[in-house]
Amino acid sequence: MDVPDLFTVGDGVQLRQQPPYLKTADPMPMLRPADLIGLDEVGQVVGLRAGDQLAVRFRRGTFLLQASALRRCDPG
Repeated sequence: MDVPDLFTVGDGVQLRQQPPYLKTADPMPMLRPADLIGLDEVGQVVGLRAGDQLAVRFRRGTFLLQASALRRCDPG
């Protein structure tokens, strides 16, 4: 899967399913509880990372997520 072809910076995305935990996109990442993001919450892609990972900004933080765990949606 080639992430740049699927998602671009600025895309609105939602979770397909709740992950077991979230990993922050900070310089020193931390694990956070998965319930910080609701399945209906829309985030914005702010960075493309190696290994099909995306940095996505949600209301409660910016997290690293696998591209396969996300679906594109309207940011509205």
